[in-house]
Amino acid sequence: MVLALLLVGGAVWWQLAAAGGGVLDGRPRVHDTAAGLSYARPEGWTHSAAEDRGLISAFSSTITKRGPEATFGVILTGSSTSPIPSYALQQQAEYAARSNAEFFYPDQAATIESSRPTTVSGHPAHQVTVRVQAEEGRVSSAGRLTITIVTTEGAGARSAFILGLTSGTGPSGTAITRDVDAVVQSAAVEAAAPK
Repeated sequence: MVLALLLVGGAVWWQLAAAGGGVLDGRPRVHDTAAGLSYARPEGWTHSAAEDRGLISAFSSTITKRGPEATFGVILTGSSTSPIPSYALQQQAEYAARSNAEFFYPDQAATIESSRPTTVSGHPAHQVTVRVQAEEGRVSSAGRLTITIVTTEGAGARSAFILGLTSGTGPSGTAITRDVDAVVQSAAVEAAAPK
């Protein structure tokens, strides 16, 4: 269902993460030149250039994993149309987190779990995590969304995001959430493709 939403459309916003190092060292990386980001792909997660081309315009790359009992994880990246000043990163990241929670988890209560400044490859960033309550009678629909927005400053300033979504509970849901956090942690700023 979520993959269909990603390919069909919607109003979505920003995310990014703390850079480099960690449990995914040595794993293959996805290089998203449109967003100017790269990130590690954990074992068992899939990436397809054809799927990237089919994403709605808010996104430029994705990796996914499906687990048992309706658990899944999705990572999405993209860039903003104009740079977000570092003083506005918190406000924009919190707005984006709420917007995306409403879009990807419709009619489910969402609560900001954390909102904190961070850096990605030494650039200012802000990360927000939202916990989504399960729909009544559907424990597998419980979700979590993490979004980080990063801004590179100076000449060629730009902003980009990395967005992680999970759904499901139990050991499989926990493992996928751990993967999402590791992918976000692995994000790094790279040269963006010219517009």
